[in-house]
Amino acid sequence: MIPDKISGIILKCIGGLYTVKSPDSIFECKARGIFRKSGISPSVGDNVILENGVISEIGERKNFLIRPPLANLDMIIFVVSTVSPSPNFLILDKFIAIAEYKKIEPVVVITKTDLSDGEPICKIYDKIGIKTLGIDYSDESSIQAVRELLKGKISAFTGNSGAGKSTLLNAVDPSLDIATGEISKKLGRGKHTTRHAELYELAGGGYIADTPGFSTFETNKYDIIRKEELADCFREFQGFVGNCRFRDCSHTCEKGCAVIEAVNNGDIPKIRHESYCTMYEEAKQLKEWELK
Repeated sequence: MIPDKISGIILKCIGGLYTVKSPDSIFECKARGIFRKSGISPSVGDNVILENGVISEIGERKNFLIRPPLANLDMIIFVVSTVSPSPNFLILDKFIAIAEYKKIEPVVVITKTDLSDGEPICKIYDKIGIKTLGIDYSDESSIQAVRELLKGKISAFTGNSGAGKSTLLNAVDPSLDIATGEISKKLGRGKHTTRHAELYELAGGGYIADTPGFSTFETNKYDIIRKEELADCFREFQGFVGNCRFRDCSHTCEKGCAVIEAVNNGDIPKIRHESYCTMYEEAKQLKEWELK
């Protein structure tokens, strides 16, 4: 029996039926119709109040991803392999920008370090203050470092197909039982199963978001960043943007741009600035209806 009033977190939502975990139990319930009228829908990751077995309140969200609908992420782990596939820095930087935009902590985890040196990747992201970890499966401490990061947080993993997300997740928590090709026996994922956002509790504490969206690289599904907001999503720009000659500087090609000067001086990684310029040009092409 569900108590008259209780708080919990939404783990799953399928067809208007929500799975909510309270401190003492797990319940399946529906939400009040008033949410539909107000244009707000309860989402996985939401902290909610149940009254008489129905979701009556949604707690304030610290962030929200559009698709997959997922609330209150603490961290996104970007899994990057040194080879097979080689890192796509533009894609990685697009995802990191979304994380920064949403105030979600980005972490870069480097796999296949036994096949090629991951140090060049580390240097780029360590330099700008993003936590970067190299994975060596012969060294348990490198796996434990990921476990420690995940404790007490709501996190999601993303990365290119073949980068080793499934291997890493299995090493972090074998109970997830993720098979080759990222089809999970425990999570019920396969070629013909319905895909939906869901949180899974880790044995060491914290939750992992298993979602259909995090297996793709269509970053505009996560959110869209206007060109005027993009520089704020590159943390290494922050000490320079106020020093440009022109107030409306785009930081792409202008004379007197403090960001470009910092790139030339080696204070900002050139490859990061290249990603920014590509993203800025893409943002310029966005239509107004896409920004709504």
